[in-house]
Amino acid sequence: MRPFRFGVALYVPGSRAEWVAKCRQAEDLGYDVAGVVDHLGRVAPVPALLLAAEATERIRLNTYVLNASFHNPVVLARDLAALDEFTGGRVEIGLGAGYVRAEFEAAGIEWGTPGDRFRRVAAAVTEVERAFDGRPRPPLLLGGRGDRMLTFAAAHADTIALTGTAPGAPEGRLALAGPAALAERADFVRNVLDGRDTELNLMVHFVRITGDRRAALAEAHQLVPHLGVDELGELATVLAGSAEAVAEQLLRTRETLGVSYFTVLEDDLTRLAPVIEKLR
Repeated sequence: MRPFRFGVALYVPGSRAEWVAKCRQAEDLGYDVAGVVDHLGRVAPVPALLLAAEATERIRLNTYVLNASFHNPVVLARDLAALDEFTGGRVEIGLGAGYVRAEFEAAGIEWGTPGDRFRRVAAAVTEVERAFDGRPRPPLLLGGRGDRMLTFAAAHADTIALTGTAPGAPEGRLALAGPAALAERADFVRNVLDGRDTELNLMVHFVRITGDRRAALAEAHQLVPHLGVDELGELATVLAGSAEAVAEQLLRTRETLGVSYFTVLEDDLTRLAPVIEKLR
């Protein structure tokens, strides 16, 4: 069974000093990976990760995840090779297809079909693999929800990121998948992996460390009204309860879904810290 890894997805713009401080805080709190999202209006991933590398000593750094449609694949591969070199080999490359149509339109990029967006990811992976031909490639994370992307990820990725989301959300937003739907996606991945030992990652969308679990789940229900409180209590993407209870929940998720690498949003950076400490 794989050991736990914990990441945080950073996205709030700020000053240089603020960025340095939160990257150091993530390292000090015991996180294994500091990631940067790829959305318009947020921090630019490549320069942000270069600064993170200068500000920290051990934490790994990833693009979580680059929208392949935003980048020319040849130029992107060049930039990622330089990023790997200049960070001393601490980079992990995360790629995905993008899901916010309004961002495509704002950037003047054709939204296209799901197949079009998948092919852009595949092209980026091809160029990244070519850029590192003859030398070790950084670990590659591919994120997605559909059969085609997850099957492709099983063939190419070192880490497969389960989004934990369901189709049918309003434009540009994410709807959490229920427990059964998430388990089905994890089972699908394990089937297409066919015994290969590939790390599974899951984005955690809500963290509350508290003695009043019911109240925390009621709060989560306000954000995710399409799922009932009892369903939320069974969901791996929602962590609510004491540090001990949440640690036990993560142990169960690793056992049942095979997920050992969990990423939280920046807002939950400090909230998960006592759980990380218990699982070391």
